[in-house]
Amino acid sequence: MRSRRRPQVRSATIVIACAVSLAACGGSSSPSSSSSPGSSATTGTTAPSTSVATRTISGLGPVLVDAQGRTLYMFEPDKHSKVTCTGSCAELWPPAKLTGSGKPSASGQVQASLLGSDPDPEGGSVITYGGWPLYTYVSDTEPGQANGQGLETDGGLWYVISPAGKVITKSR
Repeated sequence: MRSRRRPQVRSATIVIACAVSLAACGGSSSPSSSSSPGSSATTGTTAPSTSVATRTISGLGPVLVDAQGRTLYMFEPDKHSKVTCTGSCAELWPPAKLTGSGKPSASGQVQASLLGSDPDPEGGSVITYGGWPLYTYVSDTEPGQANGQGLETDGGLWYVISPAGKVITKSR
C-alpha cells in the first residue's frame, strides 16, 4: 500500500509545482486549437481545478476535458444525480474535484449553465455537467485519449459527454 501512495504523492507534487510555475508565468486558461484545458480530476494523481473545456477525439467528436486535456467521463450508476464512485472505484476513476468553495468555469464549447457540483461522499465536491458527476480514467495517460469509453467496470458503464450535455454511448 505504501508503494501505491508514494507515486500518487509525487504525481500530485509535480502537478502542483507545474500549476504554481504556470501561475507565476502568467499562464492563461484559454484553449489551444487542438486542446482546451478543463477541469482536473483528483484522488491524489492531479491537482484539482475548476475549469472544464472541450477537445475533439477521433471517433467521438467534441467531448469534455480537464485542465490537462484529459477526457472526462460520466458513470451510469450516478443516475444523473449524485457521486456513487468511491473507494477503489475512485482510485481507477478519480472524480473531477472542485477547488475550494468556487464554482466550475467553462471554456471552449462548454456551456456554463450545465456546470455545477455535487458533494463527494469522500469529502469535497465533484464537478458536474448537466447533473452528471465527472471523472477521469487512470489509463488515459495523455491528453486526447478515451480508453474508458464504453467500459463496464465498478458496477456500471462509463461514457464521455458532449458539450451539449449528451452522453455519447458509441464506441471508438
